[in-house]
Amino acid sequence: MIQFKRQFSKKTKAVLALASALLLSLSWWGSSCFTLFGAFIPLLLLSAQYSSSWRDTLSMLGWATLTFVLWNASTIWWVWLATPAGPITATVVSTWWSLVAFMLYHIVSKHAPKALAYTTFIAAWLATEYIYLQAPVISFPWLMLGNGFAGDTWAVQWYEYTGAFGGSLWVLLVNILAFDALLTMRKRAWVRATAAILIPIGISVVLYYRYDTESERYTSLEKCTVSVIQPNVPCYEKFNSDRKWQQENIMTLLAEVPDSAEFALLPETALAERVNDREPQKAPIVKRISNFLRTERPNTMVVTGGETVLSYGTLRGSETARKRGAQYYDIFNSSLGIDTSEVVQIHHKGKLVIGVESTPAWLREGNKFAIDLGGTLGQLGIGTTAEPFTYNDKKVAPAICYEGIYGNYMAEFVRNGAEALFVVSNDGWWGNTLGHKFLFAFCRLRAIELRRDIARSANTGVSGFITMQGEDRERLGWDKRGVLTDDIRLNKRVTFYAKYGDYIGRLSLYIAILCVLYFIAYCTKKRFYLN
Repeated sequence: MIQFKRQFSKKTKAVLALASALLLSLSWWGSSCFTLFGAFIPLLLLSAQYSSSWRDTLSMLGWATLTFVLWNASTIWWVWLATPAGPITATVVSTWWSLVAFMLYHIVSKHAPKALAYTTFIAAWLATEYIYLQAPVISFPWLMLGNGFAGDTWAVQWYEYTGAFGGSLWVLLVNILAFDALLTMRKRAWVRATAAILIPIGISVVLYYRYDTESERYTSLEKCTVSVIQPNVPCYEKFNSDRKWQQENIMTLLAEVPDSAEFALLPETALAERVNDREPQKAPIVKRISNFLRTERPNTMVVTGGETVLSYGTLRGSETARKRGAQYYDIFNSSLGIDTSEVVQIHHKGKLVIGVESTPAWLREGNKFAIDLGGTLGQLGIGTTAEPFTYNDKKVAPAICYEGIYGNYMAEFVRNGAEALFVVSNDGWWGNTLGHKFLFAFCRLRAIELRRDIARSANTGVSGFITMQGEDRERLGWDKRGVLTDDIRLNKRVTFYAKYGDYIGRLSLYIAILCVLYFIAYCTKKRFYLN
């Protein structure tokens, strides 16, 4: 059982709760990731001074709720600029899952050996992260602990084996070991905590230099030239402004793409008109781009975002289908691969933004609860595959915005043969805040996990290139218009993480269930023994 005899004052309890919230938040404010290694210690100390009584359990629940609400509110407040409902819903759901894991630990720690309590905490936290990540309707894994290393990618090069769940596991393990060292004040315990920090960093440094630009393994990969285009059309004007002007803006920027570019990226929903999903080549804007490529850039494929419409006739073709009169149809947020041929490749976005692109089925009627950001209102169609686009025997992933947060989803592109990752985005809804910066930063983690170079085109920023080490190359920042061109490397090797996905999350779910069952058996046996 983990418990302090000393009682903290109410002021001290508040300081501890606030300290955990601050240390958890700093990584998402752009500070160093290393604050995460002590972020749970104040909250664990607070838990340790409470007894197993229901009154004390409720008090601990209150302090933990305060910590997790502040962590969420201070890091995703910018979503409010697009919709007040966004940060409120995300905070409620995220706090709930955090409380499930932490309060489970708190209860176990009052009745069972500390080894079981520590294992329960780590497994339950990872399991709730996994559940939140996989949730079919409400999924917003922004504050997954492993994402906190997006600004310090040099320290997590081993993500190619573990994915971001490895980072979450690292954070939790170090916090537990450091907390235990504080409890016991033994030298050996401090050595274990220090080693838990330094050994993964040492492994990461070795892996980092293995992929250094001077490495033969890295430089011998085939390259292709890619241009990323940033039109810089204000998001809130994009769907209401002069669409003819937007087309001219795109064509002017395409003319700046060099002849050597094999791919040119335009951002999410860059096409100003909807496209027939079955015959995209007949859309006027697609024809115009294709004709331009045929006469001016015959060796280039344009990868662009756009809305596509798939008609089903009088039969409802999917759960998300809309109805107009007697006709059913779906609207998709799509990527299109346009070249000089008559074939247009299409990818439908598979990870939709809750509230904006996706609404629970029981709230869809009349789109009363859908958030209007100026484009299509209500539930969009959901893509079911992550197939790469193929051009000149090169395979690239045409991911869209929010999909870049999901490591296992991006890994599906790689499992299907993608040699490089493209991300098209339109993330200016929140102004010049942390939102668009971290959407770009999270792509660094995907680059490491899958060992793929990334080219990213955003409507208003950030656009640019990321190496398979997770390092930025050229970038176009907020409120900039222009074209960047660079060479990216094409990698055919499939990493361990790409092959097995979020296996740490899956295993943690099973371990957490076993911990709960063992705890029930332990308490039952103990009660029987005492009786």
